[in-house]
Amino acid sequence: MKASELRSKETAELKTELESLLKAQFSLRMQQATQQLSNTSQLSKVRRDIARVRTVMAEKAGK
Repeated sequence: MKASELRSKETAELKTELESLLKAQFSLRMQQATQQLSNTSQLSKVRRDIARVRTVMAEKAGK
């Protein structure tokens, strides 16, 4: 997910995107804890996407 895509979204859409990413992160962490996660790079990708969404939300709040 690119930051330019996120900037074009509304605040409500960003909140729903953040919620879904947080649920995905939780699911991946549970899979890792039970040693069912084969592709561990997914965790870092989801974490970066969460940071991107939060950054764009902070930019919109500052305007």
